[in-house]
Amino acid sequence: MPTAATLFSAGTDSTLAAIVLEPFYDVVACSCTFGRSADPSVTETAREAGERVGFPVATVELDEAVAHEAVERMVADGYPREGIQLVHEHALETVADLERVGGASVAVVADGTRRDDRAPVVDRPFAQSLEDRHGIDYVRPLAGYGRSAIDDLAARSLDVKRGPSEALATGDYETELRSLMAEEHGESAVSEVFPEHTQSRVVGRAE
Repeated sequence: MPTAATLFSAGTDSTLAAIVLEPFYDVVACSCTFGRSADPSVTETAREAGERVGFPVATVELDEAVAHEAVERMVADGYPREGIQLVHEHALETVADLERVGGASVAVVADGTRRDDRAPVVDRPFAQSLEDRHGIDYVRPLAGYGRSAIDDLAARSLDVKRGPSEALATGDYETELRSLMAEEHGESAVSEVFPEHTQSRVVGRAE
């Protein structure tokens, strides 16, 4: 089967996206990282989650300059939306530009963005440009699903741990962006920019 490289954060949405793709593609979960140190690192968290749900995980190195740009934009805006959007588009571009992922050529690049997401949101012009420039198909397996449907699918198919974003280890962009922001602007900036919200980390498939 052709290979689908899907952005993977170890959370509910990106895991469900991989599962939806599973009958049609050889799925490789892509842990995208700026290489910042943490314990555990985002790649370690993603790799453990991927193994527990049965997907190989490939580490994809992102340009740290993009992380700095995203952090400065978020601090200037006072909210994270545009910074997260910048990083997500960079991650898609980086994965789409890879000739091979997990030893196979990439036919499809995917993510776990949903119908109701405010950020990141991939619009049609960006998606078409990504496909045309890289010769791949861009797929959003969860684009038709709202929050309630996602929660129902997750409850029936996944074992999930939840907690506040500042306390739960994930493979999400936000983990490294928070760390960089705290380093450059202080913990108070992190509290001001990022609203309190709950993150998820998949720890296995439901039995």
